[in-house]
Amino acid sequence: MNYIELFAGCGGLSLGLKSIGGKMLLANELSPMASETFSYNLLGESLATLAINGLPPKQPLRTKWLSSQHELADLAARLNENPHEFPSLGQGICDLRSDGRDMGGSLIVGSLVELNKWLNDPANKNAMELLKDGFGNGNIDLVSGGPPCQSFSMAGMRQYSNARNVLPWEFAKFVQLTQPKFALLENVTGILRPFVVEGKKVYAWFEVAQAFAQIGMEQADASYGYVPICLHVNAKFAGVAQNRPRFIMLSIRKDVYDRLGTLLPARDRAILHSSEAFFDKIRTKQPVELQDLPLHDADKNPGLFSETFLEGLVNGGATSVLDAIDDLRSEAIEPSGYVDVINTQLSIGLEGKPKANHVYRKHCIDVKRRFRIYQVLNKVGQETASAALRILKRKRATLDDAAWTELRAHAFYVKQGEPFACFQTKAELEDFLMDHETGKHKQKAMVAGMPAPAALSIPDDMCHYHEDQACLRTLTVREMARIQSFPDRFTFCSKATTGGKARRYEVPQYTQVGNAVPPLLGRALGLIVQDLLNIYQSAGDNVETELMAVPA
Repeated sequence: MNYIELFAGCGGLSLGLKSIGGKMLLANELSPMASETFSYNLLGESLATLAINGLPPKQPLRTKWLSSQHELADLAARLNENPHEFPSLGQGICDLRSDGRDMGGSLIVGSLVELNKWLNDPANKNAMELLKDGFGNGNIDLVSGGPPCQSFSMAGMRQYSNARNVLPWEFAKFVQLTQPKFALLENVTGILRPFVVEGKKVYAWFEVAQAFAQIGMEQADASYGYVPICLHVNAKFAGVAQNRPRFIMLSIRKDVYDRLGTLLPARDRAILHSSEAFFDKIRTKQPVELQDLPLHDADKNPGLFSETFLEGLVNGGATSVLDAIDDLRSEAIEPSGYVDVINTQLSIGLEGKPKANHVYRKHCIDVKRRFRIYQVLNKVGQETASAALRILKRKRATLDDAAWTELRAHAFYVKQGEPFACFQTKAELEDFLMDHETGKHKQKAMVAGMPAPAALSIPDDMCHYHEDQACLRTLTVREMARIQSFPDRFTFCSKATTGGKARRYEVPQYTQVGNAVPPLLGRALGLIVQDLLNIYQSAGDNVETELMAVPA
């Protein structure tokens, strides 16, 4: 399977696709910091080392900048460049050649908006033709990617007019340019919730689906329109140790769709054909309504996915956070089957040092005490936990007797370096909770026997489950990576975290992990596309064989 990945980030989706034999034709990522990690693991280029030791003579890098303020020789400056200040095309230093030479298998650092402009430029026609031809490796099978999701996310800015919201449409423009057989878009489920624009509800996912169905309409060429199959899935059902709901849109080029529609079993055809009426309305310029495009929900209707080409999104089994990270506490703890799976299936070609990025973050005594409070609140009833949280958030000052009765049996971290201890009076516990006020809304301790909450780009929102003073802390980068299903040989580059104004453009290790597509989910999605591709290609081979057998 020949694929292109857009919004590649640190490489989670590519790692999943690579694990099933996918061949990367091209990748694109805006952030130099995330690109450094992608290049190290998936291209075998240590950009930080090259920045110190110098570039190899007469050997072009596979990591190429679309437009930078700095010369390639000043690689250290490039790695720290603010991507929002990349020069416009023609105003900076571009590593790409108009003839497309050395472009195949590269990671292009820069904006997809600018990349689309570069590919559309007649001066770069040869590069565009080489790209469409897969650089001599056949046509493009898949274009995949997850456009930045902050403006769609319920935890983010939630702004329909945000500039980042143009990126799904730029994704569609790239698909129109390259005409792959399949396009795969991944995003947060916040994209499913409507924005209110001028008093009307606007559904971003529905608008994006229309854009893919409209591809090729200006040329009156229906074969290059894309039939969108829209899914609501959860990475935990693909085996990831994390409760991570996601929107997936698998779009199938119309000529490929038509062939598959004659070859697949009835249950598979039913899923495909549910989007056909929507596509036909778009192509005939009829008005469409939200109900015209089904959203197949694996949470609400897992049976729809079972025994179909989508089965890999629901049959992964539940994986707990204990399975994912417990062996990282001590070499005496044996890795779980989950760890063996990700280190076996997803480590092909990786050369990083096992278990890098496993550095404990340091916290003051008050933060550690608060983390212990969260561990205790996981062990009590919901009403008791809510009562304690109201005190932590200064919404009340006292506990009711029922809450006190339940909490008095649990030990807290009271004095530094001493064992956990129980409180003897309700007033002492109330004062203790008042002294550890927090403005955070979602901070919690993980529950050992359950999947982790969705990994976010800021690491301070969840602490370790293990009841030991050494575990009164947030997770390390490696622990978060395990939860996201990254194998231990996958090394995260650049700084671990950031803050202040730099947070607007820097993508440090924690953010790279939190923003990534879990590799196990990427693998499951890749297997779905590969299976459909095999069916499509085998039918084509059969047709060619029959034609060759016909006497002249």
